[in-house]
Amino acid sequence: MASRKLGKRLDNLGMTASTLCALHCAVVPILLTFLPLAGLGFLAHPLFEWSMIVLALLLGVSSIFLSYFRTHRRALPLLLLCSGFVLIIVGHIYLKGWEEAIVVPLGGLTIAAAHFVNYKYVGVCSNKDHIFHLNHNHPKRR
Repeated sequence: MASRKLGKRLDNLGMTASTLCALHCAVVPILLTFLPLAGLGFLAHPLFEWSMIVLALLLGVSSIFLSYFRTHRRALPLLLLCSGFVLIIVGHIYLKGWEEAIVVPLGGLTIAAAHFVNYKYVGVCSNKDHIFHLNHNHPKRR
């Protein structure tokens, strides 16, 4: 029970961090010239961006992988998490300009969606009699 509460908290934190990451990646290119004037030039620094990516990775792995093995055994959150990180990494390394400004926030939103789906799966799987329980061996499905 304590691991489910921790998992839900990690998912909430992961959804928030991933959404903020997506907003950061979408807004910073637009505000790039104004950030130094406001004393926020560090937000555009590559070290800050890669730190956010590593934080999102740590939250995603700790939350989604633990929930997968301990609770629901559903692959969708894992697939969304991996897809989101592929989009972010490809966007940061191989794309520039407007392409990067579209692909990287999409990756952040995909990671946020992974946390949301994982959060829902953990909530549903904690109630074995719920109509949406995702166990393939559930007696009502035979």
